[in-house]
Amino acid sequence: MTDANVDARLAALESRLGRLEQLLTAVNDKLDRAAPGGEEMQRGIQAWVTDYVSLRLQQLVPETCEHPEREADQSIAADGPVLPGTRIRCTDEVIHRLGRIPIPFVRQMVAEKVAETARAEKVGVVDVPFFERAATF
Repeated sequence: MTDANVDARLAALESRLGRLEQLLTAVNDKLDRAAPGGEEMQRGIQAWVTDYVSLRLQQLVPETCEHPEREADQSIAADGPVLPGTRIRCTDEVIHRLGRIPIPFVRQMVAEKVAETARAEKVGVVDVPFFERAATF
């Protein structure tokens, strides 16, 4: 190989490497613009999980659940049950509904959410209609 031949091949190689570097820079720029930020991704995942849990809760705790007709005074006993992990009083039907949620941590999340809503609205005893409204995330 002659020096001129080697120089020509080196120049061609450097030209190819320059084009490759430009392409890689363009791809990197596109990837940087396309990838969401950390907080945006976290909010997206949280929204998805909230929607999923809400959907599953609606499937597990349907709005139309048959309960025997009772008068309000009979369903609220002085020493009635409380929401698990809280001091908020509730009816037996609410305990039954909570018991139908098969995943323990979801059951506890729902109980905490209902208790928080009951405290905020100053509800003395949680009944089924309040539970259904407050358990929705």
